[in-house]
Amino acid sequence: MKTTRLFALVAVAIVATAGGVIASQWSHGDPSEIAHAATAPHGAAVDHLWAAAVTNADGKPQSLSSYKGHVVVVNFWASWCGPCVEEMPELSALQREYAKKGVQFVGLGVDSTQNVKTFLQKVKVDYPVYVAGFGGADLAREFGNNAGALPFTVVIDAKGQIRSTKLGQIKPDELKQTLDSL
Repeated sequence: MKTTRLFALVAVAIVATAGGVIASQWSHGDPSEIAHAATAPHGAAVDHLWAAAVTNADGKPQSLSSYKGHVVVVNFWASWCGPCVEEMPELSALQREYAKKGVQFVGLGVDSTQNVKTFLQKVKVDYPVYVAGFGGADLAREFGNNAGALPFTVVIDAKGQIRSTKLGQIKPDELKQTLDSL
């Protein structure tokens, strides 16, 4: 019985957070573009990303530091996030298109290892997916995602500079424009 109540409270919190993000967008315009390279003082966030404790879907520790020196598109997502799941085919298509240009897409699951593993058994994703756990939300906040909402996407250039961030579902044309400018 207590588990059911806890689940209900978590569900209400998620709906309330999503409602707040939507209300903010309606009342203040579209805040989905949170930061650009010229205004993003989040260099430490990139260092924390490379040092983050993540695992693969089997729970084995992994390192993101191998992505240093490359253009990386980091997508914070969760298996329970509808918009996250909806944008995955577009992210996969963009990974296939931009791989030849040296761009690497990476998924960071703000979720449990079991949920990510189960999800990946059902859905094919053409880029590496790691589990950051619920601490991934803290990492996303370092990149400017103060709402703590998902999905959240960050583009980091080969010099480790944040080129753009996006709260909410990606718009492929906008993301292509950012990647083409690198």
